[in-house]
Amino acid sequence: MGVLKYYVTAKDVAKLAGVSQSSVSRVYFKGASVSKKTREKVLAAAKELGYRPNEFARSLITNRTKIIGLVMKGIQNPFYPQVLKQFTTSFKELGYSILFVYTNNDEIQKEDIEILLNYNVAGVIITDASLSLNVTEDFKKNRIPLVLFNRKIDNEQFYSVCCNNLNASGKIAEYLIEQGCSDLVYISGNENTSTSKEREIGFTSILEKNNVPYKKYTSDYTYEGGYKMAQKIIAQRKIPAGFFVANDIMALGVVDALRENSIVIPTETKVVGFDNIDMASWPTYNLTTWEQPITKMVGQTVNYLMAEIVEFSGYTENVEVNGALIVRKTT
Repeated sequence: MGVLKYYVTAKDVAKLAGVSQSSVSRVYFKGASVSKKTREKVLAAAKELGYRPNEFARSLITNRTKIIGLVMKGIQNPFYPQVLKQFTTSFKELGYSILFVYTNNDEIQKEDIEILLNYNVAGVIITDASLSLNVTEDFKKNRIPLVLFNRKIDNEQFYSVCCNNLNASGKIAEYLIEQGCSDLVYISGNENTSTSKEREIGFTSILEKNNVPYKKYTSDYTYEGGYKMAQKIIAQRKIPAGFFVANDIMALGVVDALRENSIVIPTETKVVGFDNIDMASWPTYNLTTWEQPITKMVGQTVNYLMAEIVEFSGYTENVEVNGALIVRKTT
């Protein structure tokens, strides 16, 4: 038979310190009033016993945990694991943990966020999916601050942080024109996302302004999607002077398909991606891409959530952060 492990409780600390259990709770509850003498006695007893406050138990009183819910769909896209890593690191430094929720839905449904409500999360980040109307009210009703990360919605009901996609894709178009590309292909991701729509508008508007012909193809933000779409274009036996691919992982698929068909990059065609994932800089690819400023975007998101957790205002804004073109060997 195993030995039962004994867990030190606030009651044990109170007994050793010679104070009430409520005094122990006040010491560990931010903003609660407690005398210096009592605080010192409680902390000394806690250290001696190896006591750690139970965050879940505390949440039953405050109706909030020190947990940030993060909903993510595109785990196949290396950009989002990089985002998850930065959020986890940033919130850990502030004493918060991440509750990761994976969804299969392009649009977040009620069942996707029930676990967040059940855990009384302090805030929520939704990274690559849109919100349905029946979900928005649950967050507002419970006064839970929410940020759409790398997404935004037109009705401005929520705070959003994303790259300035219109500006970025316009700059990419100008760059490819300067490189002498006389005709271009744009391969989009999922068309129902704000990022894909804005990247297309920014890119094609510059091409139309400069009378540069182009064709658009739709894929799904995956390596396989980019690879298959490139094979389809190659089969048409009319290789464009350049490709703008809506994210890096698709662009890597395009590069591999072109190379398999002995099409020389950047001599015969050029390829530009979007995100600047770690793999883009690998010597095998050396992909020219637009760098999303993840550190700034994460910082903006964290600052907003921390402010709203302290005092909920419901303030909303679409925040756009500028990135930069990273030129490598595919152009």
